[in-house]
Amino acid sequence: MLNISNLSKSYGGQVLYSEGSFFINPGEKVGLVGPNGAGKTSLFRLITGEERPDTGSISKPERMRLAYFSQSVGEMRGRSVLDEVIQGDPLIGELRKELTILENRLENPDISEDEMTATLEKMGDVQTHFEKMGGYDLEHQAAAVLTGLGIMPEDHQKPVEQFSGGWKMRVALAQVLVQRPDIILMDEPTNYLDLESILWLEEWLKSFKGSIFMTCHDREFMNDIVTKIVEVNYKKISVYSGDYDFYEREKSIRREQLIASFDRQQDMLAKEEEFIAKFAARASHAAQVQSRVKKIEKIEKIELTPEEQTIELEFPEPPRSGNDVARFHSLSKSWPSDRGEKLVFAGATGVIRRLERVAVVGVNGAGKSTFLKILCGQIPQTSGVVEIGANVFVGYFSQFSLDVLNPQNTVFEEVRNRVINKSDAFLRNLLAAFLFKADDVDKKISILSGGEKSRLVLACMLTNPLNCLVLDEPTNHLDIKAREVLLNALKTFEGTVLLVSHDRHFLRQVATRVLEIDKGGVQFYEGNFDYYLQKKASLS
Repeated sequence: MLNISNLSKSYGGQVLYSEGSFFINPGEKVGLVGPNGAGKTSLFRLITGEERPDTGSISKPERMRLAYFSQSVGEMRGRSVLDEVIQGDPLIGELRKELTILENRLENPDISEDEMTATLEKMGDVQTHFEKMGGYDLEHQAAAVLTGLGIMPEDHQKPVEQFSGGWKMRVALAQVLVQRPDIILMDEPTNYLDLESILWLEEWLKSFKGSIFMTCHDREFMNDIVTKIVEVNYKKISVYSGDYDFYEREKSIRREQLIASFDRQQDMLAKEEEFIAKFAARASHAAQVQSRVKKIEKIEKIELTPEEQTIELEFPEPPRSGNDVARFHSLSKSWPSDRGEKLVFAGATGVIRRLERVAVVGVNGAGKSTFLKILCGQIPQTSGVVEIGANVFVGYFSQFSLDVLNPQNTVFEEVRNRVINKSDAFLRNLLAAFLFKADDVDKKISILSGGEKSRLVLACMLTNPLNCLVLDEPTNHLDIKAREVLLNALKTFEGTVLLVSHDRHFLRQVATRVLEIDKGGVQFYEGNFDYYLQKKASLS
């Protein structure tokens, strides 16, 4: 279906990939992985024709329908949410327009019999195509997809411009899904989705008959969907026939084999060069020396790519807190609205104990972030009591933490302003541990990616001996490897953790207890995330 052959692409002298090849079969689900800057998004743009390769070819069937979901949604305004999704399918839109023209032509009282016959025949062909493309069922499909992605029916007729950027991303994703093309390219489809929407999308994609080529930072999502991995890294395109877990294992095996081959070749070259150096001046060995020189020149040298940089993340040993980190009783929160007070949750009562790792879960808008902000003293509760335990030092991270970074500062200046009583050498070592090395510390905050900003805020947090971490979506903008590093650090952290995340793998590995906010109430589940899911399944 899609064949990439000997593809090469460079930007400003920097090679992204050289002579890379792979293919995607009909119905195949493929994951695209690689570090930031390796060229994943550029590969999507090459496939869609937005950019052209330097050399090589990208071939696909002439009538193949391709849809692309990117992180750039463009301007959306002037339509309802539902109409925005329906209009997202250009082919159906053209067919609908053509049907309208034909219908208007038939309404002409002066139309001749021959023209009427030709128009009816043409209309029959267009209607057949329109029906085959799902045109008559499009509104129903669009509504179902929007609801699955968390935009409820009562909001389908609202103007799309009333929605935030994150919700517009869901609308853009719905536009792509309702087209049901032959292949979907997806750049981080789970960003901005809550857990319920991710589960719905996962099932939709698993049942989708077409092909999928996607990047995603959600390890479990990738594992459940893809059966092949394409990696772009160090100017190469490599293919792995399995899910993400298989890719990690196989990559490690290939790396060990490459190192062994490299070492054998180096040993061989060293012996050949030793022979050449020893006998180069002897006329009796001239032919042998020349033969070995030619042999070395013909050998294809094995290149050993450097190991990928990783963050070595260790929390400083925290001071011991009291056994009860936080108590809350009859806690409630309401927000003012046009219709009076809008209840977020009420009657929340419970205890957070020392060394617990509590996952706070619930649908989007249930009040997870609001609950964490109240516990941290960021906002006041409407009623009820919150008591923070003895000797508790809280570190609070949220996506809004990124907004307080000064865009005019460099990375080093920002850390220097936030971290006191530490030497410049300490701060440079700290930043290096978070992959800000050499000239990276002189980058302006304004040009950093979301992942780089998240790493910077986490680096600032870790300079203080905190014993309670409150983390609201800390995995957003972090790739899979960075998530694994943070995950391992939290598992060994000798303090208390409250966590909101839509990454199921992350929650499964970290959480020892679950607090669910649902339908205005709060309930604890005395077990890990799998225990919580089992209990929920038994109640449904």
